[in-house]
Amino acid sequence: MIAIIFGSKGQDGYYLTNLLQAKKIEVIGISREDNIDMSNFHAVKKIIDRYKPDYVFHLAADSTTSHQALLKNHDVITTGSINILESVKTCSPSTKVFLSGSGLQFKNEGNPIKETDSFDISSAYSMSRNQSVIAARYYRTLGIKTYIGYFFNHDSPLRTERHMSQKIVSAVKRISLGGNEKIEIGDISVKKEWGFAGDIVNANWTLVQQDKYMEAVIGTGEAHSIQDWLEICFSLIGKNWKEYFLVKENFTAEYNTLVSDPSTILSLGWKPEISFQQLAQMMLNKS
Repeated sequence: MIAIIFGSKGQDGYYLTNLLQAKKIEVIGISREDNIDMSNFHAVKKIIDRYKPDYVFHLAADSTTSHQALLKNHDVITTGSINILESVKTCSPSTKVFLSGSGLQFKNEGNPIKETDSFDISSAYSMSRNQSVIAARYYRTLGIKTYIGYFFNHDSPLRTERHMSQKIVSAVKRISLGGNEKIEIGDISVKKEWGFAGDIVNANWTLVQQDKYMEAVIGTGEAHSIQDWLEICFSLIGKNWKEYFLVKENFTAEYNTLVSDPSTILSLGWKPEISFQQLAQMMLNKS
């Protein structure tokens, strides 16, 4: 069996590659370093035609909601998805296609979000994600097996400091070695999920084994605040987080709470294995 992963060098691509290889599936990893333009239909088609894979996973994206990334997101997420789907239809119609989605696509009123909830266009990023889902649903009517996994926040030691989890972890590591810096954060009351990326890609695999369920929210269903993360990380080095925290002025959070209702994927036999505390220990290299 063969699987192509677009976005193979990212966090999720890394863990998915390991998972598939453990299942003896040959992985063809495609990343931006390979100079493959996802908005170029002929480039995408050439790859899919060459390998005629059993699976294609589209994980490539720049996960920022900034309007400045509109065209980049459109090229990679929207046009990239359509190019994959059309290439599969043309060259390898038995291929199963997985497209990554996001909890940010949905109308968020602070309640747990399910895949059947209404979409919202709150950013350029969500617009591109919603367009890719519409494309997937269209190609499903043409007989292509297309799956959407709507991701909520998930982390691992591979996160960069662009992400709040790693920003805090990296600072805590420096403080544990004698540093005295202040971590500047806008709103520590914001609640989101802190799943482990290795668990999340296992859910991706569970979903693409289905024939009935084609779309599912993929998350832990468990929300923790940024303050919770500060508290647990600092507790692991025996220090008080309040002594190293500074409020970022003039900051407005995108949301107060972003949490999933993962009842569909849980009903298919998947469940997260790594807890909130275990994730903190993992990222801080604490046993």
